[in-house]
This record gives sequence, structure tokens and C-alpha cells, in this order.
Amino acid sequence: MHNSHFYRIAITPPEISTGEADYITVILDAGWDYVHLRHPKASTSEVRRIIESIPQQHHRRLKLHGHFELINEFNLGGLHLNHRCPAPPALYSGALSKSCHSIEETADIGRYEYVTLSPIFDSISKTGYKAAFTDRALTEIPPSKVIALGGITPERLHDVMQYPFSGIAVLGYLFNATDSKNLRQRIAEFETKLNR
Repeated sequence: MHNSHFYRIAITPPEISTGEADYITVILDAGWDYVHLRHPKASTSEVRRIIESIPQQHHRRLKLHGHFELINEFNLGGLHLNHRCPAPPALYSGALSKSCHSIEETADIGRYEYVTLSPIFDSISKTGYKAAFTDRALTEIPPSKVIALGGITPERLHDVMQYPFSGIAVLGYLFNATDSKNLRQRIAEFETKLNR
């Protein structure tokens, strides 16, 4: 059904929220693989502050979507490339992942730990961001390294599992939680569905 590991990844909303470091810590405490820090408009010092507010044992499971210079200050999990930041710094040799928005882009992913493909379902966090792929296209994605992103909720996990995805990336459903307790419930819903 799947390669041995099914990734669970969370991606932060673009705007930094007050309790974000706490939410990230809850998600990583729950055993999720990575949290991607995606803050296009934030300053480097704001992103640095978030990282400093997260227990050090979790730093290796944080990935940067920008502010790549912070990779030199912390022991992080890697860099995530996207249209805003399409290339890693010159001497960087650590883990890479990247955003894909077409099946063609997933063809050449040898050097990446994984890539995200989106939007798989209608987005929760971006209004009007609609599912972009046909059923047939999704059956043809490479059977490793492709992570489903876009509108992922516990109810939709069953649909994700019909395709050769290697994991899920969740944004809106987790970060829309009302508080840490509600966030833990939402994480538990994913785990229940994933362990069926």
C-alpha cells in the first residue's frame, strides 16, 4: 500500500500568530515528522524568535520556506523550495523538499526528501483555491516522495489513501484549532483515521 513511512507534515499559515510556537510544539510532541515555517512577509528576526521558542529537541523537524540564512544558526530539518525561493544557498548540502503544482513537476524529484503536490482538494485556508487534478492524474504520481497538500482533513484521508502518496501536509485544519486542547483533538482524529 505505502512505502514504509507515511509522512505527517504541518505547514504554518503565512501570518504569524501569538501561540504559533506552542502549536508547533504540540504537533511535534504528537510525533509528526515536520513543521514547515512558511512566513513570506515575516522578518528573519520574527522567524528566529519562533524557532527559539520551540524546544531544541524539535529543531531538526522544522523546515524553512524562506529566511534560508537561519539554517546556519540552528540545527534544522532542511529547506523547502518554492516559486519565491527556488534555489538553496550555494554551499547548502542538507535536506531539501519543494512545492509542486503539476504532475510533470513530480517527475524529477531524485534529490528531494519529498515534494508537496497541491491543491489535491479544495483548500481550507485559501478561498477559491480549488482541487487541480483528475483522478487519473493522481494515480500516476511517482509512488514515493509525493506529499498530498490542499484541503487535507481527517475525513479526506480515505481519499488520499487511494493514490500513491507518501504522506499528507496539513495547514488550515490544524492551525484553525481554537486552542491547544482542540489542536490535540484534531491531531488525534488524523491518527485514528491513519491507523485504520
